[in-house]
This record gives sequence, C-alpha cells and structure tokens, in this order.
Amino acid sequence: MIGKIFKGAALAALGMGLMGGAAQAQTLTIIRAADAATFDPQRALPVVTSEVVFMMGDTLVALDPDMKKVHPLLAKSWTVSPDGKTYTFNLREDVTFCSGKKMTSEDVVYSFKRMFEQGQPRPSAQKMGKVKDIRADGPYKVVYELNEGWNELLAHLSLMHGTILNKENVDALGKDFGLKGFDGTGPYCWESWTPRNEMVLKRHDAYKWGPEFYQNRGPAKFDKVVWKVVPEDQTRVAAMLTGQADISSYMPNSSIAQLKASPALNVKQVPNYYRTCFFGFKITRDLVSDVKVRRAMNMAIDRAGIAQTVFFGNASPAPTLLHPDTQDYSAPSAVPLAKFDIEGAKKLLDEAGWKVGEGGWRYKDGKKLEPTLIHVSAGTTPPMAVASQGMLRQIGVDLKLESLDSTIFFSRWGQQDYDLFALCNPYFSAGDVLNVYWRSENIPVPNNMMWKDAETDAWLDAARQATDPKVRADNYAKVQQKVSENAVWIPLVYDNIFLVSNKKLKGINTHAIFTSPIYKGLDLSF
Repeated sequence: MIGKIFKGAALAALGMGLMGGAAQAQTLTIIRAADAATFDPQRALPVVTSEVVFMMGDTLVALDPDMKKVHPLLAKSWTVSPDGKTYTFNLREDVTFCSGKKMTSEDVVYSFKRMFEQGQPRPSAQKMGKVKDIRADGPYKVVYELNEGWNELLAHLSLMHGTILNKENVDALGKDFGLKGFDGTGPYCWESWTPRNEMVLKRHDAYKWGPEFYQNRGPAKFDKVVWKVVPEDQTRVAAMLTGQADISSYMPNSSIAQLKASPALNVKQVPNYYRTCFFGFKITRDLVSDVKVRRAMNMAIDRAGIAQTVFFGNASPAPTLLHPDTQDYSAPSAVPLAKFDIEGAKKLLDEAGWKVGEGGWRYKDGKKLEPTLIHVSAGTTPPMAVASQGMLRQIGVDLKLESLDSTIFFSRWGQQDYDLFALCNPYFSAGDVLNVYWRSENIPVPNNMMWKDAETDAWLDAARQATDPKVRADNYAKVQQKVSENAVWIPLVYDNIFLVSNKKLKGINTHAIFTSPIYKGLDLSF
C-alpha cells in the first residue's frame, strides 16, 4: 500500500540506500530535501551546507539552545577589552582535526583571515566585525582586534562561517576543498559525498570537547551518519513512517499532524527558533522602484491565509521583519504594510500612475506591471510564491515566477536580472538580520535589495558599537522603522521547524541555530 501511495520505486530506492541502518545499529540516517553546492563554510550560506558542517567542524564558541548565552568550545576562555575592540581567546590544547593534526592558534588565524580573501565569495565576512588584525600570541592564544566594537561578535563566531579549518587540508585540495574533502575538528569526519544523493560521515574517535550543554561531550555515539537527499515530500514522510530513516527536519507542513499521530515517531517543535519567510525587492529595478508599488504589493498579501493554507497552521503571519520575541525587536509604528487591504492597494497603484488596462493588468508608460520573483524550487517557497501570485493578480500585478534548484538559486541571487527574491532567513537577534541585509557595504550580496542609505549605516554602526543595551536597541529600532516605511521586504510568515524522529532514537536535544536543529548530535543514540 505504501509503495502505491508514495511512489513505490522512489521509496524502494531510498530503502536500498538506507538499509545499512538496520544492518549496522550504529548508523544514523538523516533525510533532507536538497543538497549543498559546497561544504566550504566560508564560501557558502545555505542551511544545507551548515547543518552538515556543524557536525564536521567546530567554532571557537558555541551558542546555547536559548540562542543567547555563549559557551566555550575550541576556545576554553576569552577576555574582552573595556572598549570592546579586542578579544583574546585562550584555546584548548587537546584538539585534533580528523586527520590527527593538532589544532593551534595558527589554524584559527588562517581560518578567520580566509574570510577576507579578495576575489573569493565572502558571504559572511560582514559578520566578523571591522577587523584590524587577527594574530597568534603563542600556540594556543589568539588576539582578535577590531577597528570598532562589535557587541555580538561572539554569537556570530558560533555560526558556520566561524568553523576552524586545517590550512594544510585546504591548500592540498585547492578548489576541491568542500567538494572532495574537509578536515575538521567536529564529532564526525568526511567519508564520502555523492552530490544530490548522500553525504556519509564517520565518527571522530578522538573527539572529547563538545559544548557543555550536551551530556555527552564526545566521542559521538554513532559510527556513521548518512545525510540522504530525498527531494519528494511524500517519500520523506513514508521513509519516516516506515522506519527507513531515523530523523529529519524536512517534513512537509501538510504531514505534521499525521506524523504526530504515528505511535512510532516523536515530533518536536524547536523552541527559540526565529525565521522570517519574505520576498525582498531589488529597489533599483524600474518596476519596483516606487515605494507606493512596494507598499501596494505588501497590502495585497493575505499573510494569515498563507500561514493557514501553505503552512497548515504551523506558522504565524509576519506583520514585521522580525519575530516579536527577537532580541532588540521593535514594532514599526504607523506602517500599514501588514494590513490586508485590496482596495487600499489598488488606490496606491492608481496614485503611482499604474492604471488598469488590457486583461485587468496594470500599465504605465506602455509597460506592464509584471515583476519577476526568483525562488528555490523545494520546500514551502514554491506554494508561498504561487499563493502570492494569485493574491497580487487581484490588484492587477502579474507576478512572474522563476523556480530554481537550490544549488542554482544562490548563484542567480547575486545577479541583477530579477525584481524580487524569496528567502526564509533564520536569525538570533535584530542585529543578526539588520547588519547582514541592510548595510550599504553589503551590496550586491547579501544586500540584494540594493538599499543604500547613510542614515541606516550610521544607526547600524551605533548599535553595533554600543556598550549600553538600550542604545543598541534604540538604534536598531530606527532601522526597523525606516526599512518598513520604505517597504523593502514583504514579510510573509514566521516559520517554525519540527524535528521528527523514530522513537528508538534517544538523546534528542534540539537547537535553533541557523535551521540546523540536530547541531552536533552528540547525545543521539539508539
């Protein structure tokens, strides 16, 4: 019966690929919807890279599951100068890479400076602060010196881009680093990767320095971990229901109720998880350069409808850029963007000179209002895009959709030939979002909106350098107000993430870090 309902051939193929979990009790099978283009942590942004890299590598510090406290990891301790410009990290002296090479301060300095190599993708360089110098002070001490204070540096160093690499491994692999190998200090080591199929990791037996919020600091309890790519939603659901996979955070929202009802499965909603699904405008494009057009498109979107129909009630309507529980969140005042108001949206388009013409579409100066939205072809983004397309038709906007494979989307994202892009962005604070997307210096990526505003930059600088939390919050509030007034995003929903696992799997401690709820998985066992 399962085979008939869930594409029997696809499920059978998945089963053949995963039966090692039954023959080898110490193999953990994780399924996901899409694959990464690379596992180079300093050249990539996607979640499909980070969730595997967190297992293969470590950062100097680890962010607590509460998404606020910072714990020692590769750094056993640190100090911060009174002006907030100099961080001194004291490293553990017992850390080795998977190759057996001992980790020292030279590896840390190399990894961080690699973030700023000219001529290379540097998608997370802005999260490193305005660096003056990073240097080794002996084999196990690193001095991280900034030109100006950055009060969230430690939390940002816990993210994927802060992964410490073995320079010898990177140099040996060259352009193939992250494609044909990766020598990290994490609880698991690279064994093999078959793109768009599976990543196989093996246990790092020497590992014993995991974050203190795990009961097991290492080694990991599984001999191997298999990350299996299964694009079809219902094939992933069937794999979980039939025990052919152990754990996944890639279950479709339409199946969460069914999975919760299964006596063989546990379903956990990940706490402290903040992610906004949104459409971003490239405001330099002619069709969306007028703020009235952008406001009208915002007002034509029924966010509650999307949360209910696309997410089956497993998301909340997003009236603002940031989740209200986010650190330094501020509700913009007198900005009616989230008010679902079809007639008000039509009036704004009329005022902007876009008049209803042939076929009920809007035209101005002989041009049709038909902006192009690019989006990833997997997950909840396609139905969000289709639903929004239908809503915008009600005000005469003919939204064109381009659906792209995840490995292609982020390459296209950095180009100019589109009007809007769709993303679901995870974050842990207002500063995490605002400093990434809204700084002028981050044009064209990740400030793909092309938002260039000196006042915004000044507020962000003041917030980043503040030693007083109120000063930080006040400046971030000004940024949230201004970008909302200018309708540079269409916030859609605050997403949730569910970790679904077989009940035989124990030690499930969820984490909200960058949509990677398994994180290092050190407590997991059968």
